Amino acid sequence: MGGGMDLGEVFLSAKGRLGRSSFWIAAAVVLLPALLYGSIDSITLHWVTGWFVYPVLIYVGVCVLSKRLHDRGRSGWLAAPVVAAIIALSSAPLSFFDFAWGLVLVWAVVELAMLPGEQGANRFGLNPQAG
Repeated sequence: MGGGMDLGEVFLSAKGRLGRSSFWIAAAVVLLPALLYGSIDSITLHWVTGWFVYPVLIYVGVCVLSKRLHDRGRSGWLAAPVVAAIIALSSAPLSFFDFAWGLVLVWAVVELAMLPGEQGANRFGLNPQAG
């Protein structure tokens, strides 16, 4: 996954680039446990374990998002509004700001999941699709 990267590098480092297909796989690996954990209907369990689970999920998510943003030639700091939008919309949308966060997520899906990465090397490294 990720053009010669090992799993630890994909999920625990924000450096480098991650191609589109590898991003889809890595995003699924991060989102599936997050959705399963979020579906547990126990406030007590979330209160006790959430202090450990959510920071890990956010860190891993930011690492994956940053690598994909790097592949698109963008700063990894753009992962911050994407993560903020996911957190803001984790409950039912209620206000105009939730609509704005939704637009951030639409941008992220188009930018990261649909558009190809930059051809050749960029300031973040070599193209992960290059043989």
